[in-house]
Amino acid sequence: MKVSFIGLGKLGMPCAETIAKRGGNTVNGYDIVDKKSKFVKIRNNLADAVKGSEIVFVATPTPHDNDYGGEKPVSHLEPKDFDYSSVIEVLKQCNDVMNKKQLLVLVSTVLPGTTRKHFAPLVTKTNFVYNPYLIAMGTVKEDFLNPEMIMIGTEKGGKSRQALILTEFYKNVLGHEPRTEYCTWDECEAIKIFYNTFISTKIALVNMIQDVAVKNGNINVDNVTNALSASTNRIISQKYMTAGMGDGGSCHPRDNIALRWLSKRLNLNYDIFSAIIEAREMQAKNMATEILKHGKVIHFTSDSYKPGTTMTDGSYSLLVQHYIRQLGGVVSYGFGQPIDVHVLTHPGDTVELSDGKGIIFDPWRKYPKGSNVIHYGENANV
Repeated sequence: MKVSFIGLGKLGMPCAETIAKRGGNTVNGYDIVDKKSKFVKIRNNLADAVKGSEIVFVATPTPHDNDYGGEKPVSHLEPKDFDYSSVIEVLKQCNDVMNKKQLLVLVSTVLPGTTRKHFAPLVTKTNFVYNPYLIAMGTVKEDFLNPEMIMIGTEKGGKSRQALILTEFYKNVLGHEPRTEYCTWDECEAIKIFYNTFISTKIALVNMIQDVAVKNGNINVDNVTNALSASTNRIISQKYMTAGMGDGGSCHPRDNIALRWLSKRLNLNYDIFSAIIEAREMQAKNMATEILKHGKVIHFTSDSYKPGTTMTDGSYSLLVQHYIRQLGGVVSYGFGQPIDVHVLTHPGDTVELSDGKGIIFDPWRKYPKGSNVIHYGENANV
């Protein structure tokens, strides 16, 4: 099959290349930034990229302002919707050059109601499906090939002709048939964004248990969360049930910001998403406070939000560092300055102590125990 990918960023390019390498597909690609690929045929303009393609995927970003990233506190900021300007421009261009024999598929994250209100009226000359991905940066290929589910949103929902075309396409590319949810545009938008914010809520709740363990005493947070994570009858799954650093990335913090905006627009008269954001920030401040009890000069093993990457979008490590500075501490990168405390950003991180001096602060409680190792949330009185 001949397909196209418009938007070849952190999500688009890995997905496009994976499609090109599987199922005998030919993939054209276009991005406003120059790109190179051994597997995707990069075109100079959008019209050439979509010409003759049966399916055209749009993976353009829907960002917030930089201030809303989550690396610093955001709960005090006015809630805002995503910025859809790039998506709108691409959809307009696609509509001008596509026809009814083609299928236009949007994968970008948007709020419920956006496709029906803002996007669908722009797409009049071709078929239109909303099909967001549940993908984490750093594991894009793996998540694409092994999705927890595939969400296909159409105007009226159900197994429409367009939805079934996409189903067969994924069956061919993936080599298996994952669970597929056939929804309206609005339902599909809701599944995607509430999936993300459900994870944020779960992490915030688990890290609240860590705060209780530290402040109450006589509680090992892992004993509590291990018992809860084994209770799969009602708590759903064991994932995200280890207390530690809070959530980060380019999706979760900003999705809650957008949902705050949606709560306000729909006049829900309550805003649980503000509480999630505020909890995330106060948990980071509590952690910073505990770190500073052991010294003033602090080193973090990583600024990234995910192990094995250098990506810092919405980094919880950077959020904790913000509070370290706010509370009078110094964040050091280890150049010519004695370090009091080394904070292990990710499970499995290691440090080499100069002359055995310094404290190791482990929010995950994975580092071997020692007199200079602080297992955050594992109370010494237990």
